Amino acid sequence: MDIIKSIEHEQMKNKIPELRVGNTVKVHVRVKEGNRERIQVFEGTIIKVQGGGVNQTFTVRRIASGVGVEKTFLVHSPAVEKVEVTRVGKARRAKLFYLRDRVGKSAKTKEKVGARIQTNEIILKEEAVEAAPEEAPAVETEAPVVEETVDTVTEETTTEVKE
Repeated sequence: MDIIKSIEHEQMKNKIPELRVGNTVKVHVRVKEGNRERIQVFEGTIIKVQGGGVNQTFTVRRIASGVGVEKTFLVHSPAVEKVEVTRVGKARRAKLFYLRDRVGKSAKTKEKVGARIQTNEIILKEEAVEAAPEEAPAVETEAPVVEETVDTVTEETTTEVKE
C-alpha cells in the first residue's frame, strides 16, 4: 500500500450511512462559533452523490423561506456528526437537478410505497480491537453495603381548647 492510500485509509470513518439519491435526510453538522461548539441540523433531499473513497460527497437541497439552499457535505468529514434518513424517496436518476426548477409540492420526490426507514450503514474497515496483555487480573473488592434503617416515631399532641 503506498503512502497516499495509507493516509487516506486513516482519515476514513469506520461506518458510513447508506446514501441514496431522492432520500430526505437530516444531516447533523458540528458548527464552531468562537470558543463553543454546537450541532446544527440541515434537513433536505439528496440530489447527488459523487466521488469515492475519502473524497466522496453528497449534496442536500432544501427550500428555506422561499429560497433554495444546497449544501455539499463530505461523507468522511469529522464535521458531519451523523446522517438520519427521514423519508425514502423514489428516484430513477443519479442526479436530481430538475428539482432546482421546481417549487412547492412538485419539488418533492415520490415516496417509496412500503419502504421502511432503516439506518443502513456500510462498514468500511473493521475495528481492530487488540486485547491488551493483562499483567495481573484486577480484583475488585466491593465495600460492604450497610443499610441503616431509622425508625422515627412522631407523637401527635392534641390540645383541647375550652370555650
